[in-house]
Amino acid sequence: MDPQSLGVFLITLPLQLLNSIGYYKLFKKANKPGWHAFVPVWNSMTVLEITGRKKLSVILEFIPIVNVFIYIRDIVELLRCFGEQRSFRKTLAITLGWLYLPIFAYKKSTRYLGTIDSLPKPVNPKSVAREWADAIVFAVVAATLIRWLIMEAYTIPTPSMENSLLVGDFLFVSKFHYGTRTPKTPLQIPLTHQKIWFTEIPSYVEWIQLPQYRLPGISEVKRGDVVVFNVPGMMENNWGLPQSQWKKYPTDLKTNYIKRCVGLPGDVFEIKDRQVYANGTAVENHPGMQYSYVVTAKDEINDRNLEKFDLAGDDVRLIRKTKSNEAVYQMFLTDAVVAEMRKLPYIVSVELIPSEGETFPHSGLFSKWTGDNFGKLTIPKEGWTIQVNDSTLALYGTTITDYDHNSEAAIKDGKLLIDGKEVTSYTFKQNYYFMMGDNRHNSHDSRYWGFVPEDHIVGKGFFIWLSIDRDRGGIRWNRFFNLIR
Repeated sequence: MDPQSLGVFLITLPLQLLNSIGYYKLFKKANKPGWHAFVPVWNSMTVLEITGRKKLSVILEFIPIVNVFIYIRDIVELLRCFGEQRSFRKTLAITLGWLYLPIFAYKKSTRYLGTIDSLPKPVNPKSVAREWADAIVFAVVAATLIRWLIMEAYTIPTPSMENSLLVGDFLFVSKFHYGTRTPKTPLQIPLTHQKIWFTEIPSYVEWIQLPQYRLPGISEVKRGDVVVFNVPGMMENNWGLPQSQWKKYPTDLKTNYIKRCVGLPGDVFEIKDRQVYANGTAVENHPGMQYSYVVTAKDEINDRNLEKFDLAGDDVRLIRKTKSNEAVYQMFLTDAVVAEMRKLPYIVSVELIPSEGETFPHSGLFSKWTGDNFGKLTIPKEGWTIQVNDSTLALYGTTITDYDHNSEAAIKDGKLLIDGKEVTSYTFKQNYYFMMGDNRHNSHDSRYWGFVPEDHIVGKGFFIWLSIDRDRGGIRWNRFFNLIR
């Protein structure tokens, strides 16, 4: 078992055991075999039996998204069958069931009252509309708490992480790994991000902006982690809009990106001939990493041969046909696919396309840097002090003025001003990270817009729960429940 899988196992096993211990006592009190609590699926079927639901409805627990609401329903009804009606306690059971269920189950006052249908009806029963409204409100509140505290669902819209993560992958991102952030913008419609669904109407108001803190997590960001974060740049948060329409979003509502962490706070970071180095040591390359190539074939390559290499959509683009009828493509390929392609009799050549274009820090002092040859530079770390000069201002100036929690910071006439006074040295107030996509020649990442502040970190990519192939149609069944590495 690899270290990441072992870590997940060591984290989830005690929580599952605590949850099962709670089930065990509740099952015994309902005259059901206690050992059912420790058998996956069977424990869910026993809960359904206790609440009076049909056992066959356990199938609903295997349908993504639907299963979240089914779990909420089953927990709420289970508590009701044991006499618990208080909404706060139900919410505790939904969000912290592994902790609350054993406490509730082992209380002497907790006893089985019967199935949902057999429970005494209230003297003044609610109307059907009121029951539905209460259920929807409770489900939204519970789902919002789960989304904020524990885990949130994301989808992969662009190919910047291929072949590690594919367009159409749906994944859960863990908030508890690095610690959940407290909300900065509390006045927001639940379960939305920047806009109300299917409209251009903002889903939040900025009347109240709270200081942001991070709850304790179980780990820190490590080199190689796949991380979701709020992208810091203005252009990145207003992609495709003219600059006159750019909007400055609060930190917790900036656009979400997902990339791989390749540089940690304090690292001396460098890219030489596409190889990333941290503190002079080569960083391990992920096997899914790919680059852009010009592939010349004797004729057009049929779809069946492209499918052998799992190439489709954004991975392949026919550039032109030559006079001799050769087909010239641009393809994004891993090293393994490049090696295989060069062996094929119908392939004339496979040539790397060097990375070009301006990179961070967008200064003439560093104009020779490219996406393939970048740095070296030191990634800012909390407590690290720099001397202020032309070079350090070019590298770190916007980071200091825009992200390092200074109420008044500006660069004027080549000088750094803090609260209106010139400073000749500066000490950073938080940690920063360097993020890159695995699709190295098709990723807009830290090479182009700079460092990711620690307070912009959202969570750790955890596992894929659904994957839809938008190019060929259908579902990629082999990606279900894959851990993200």
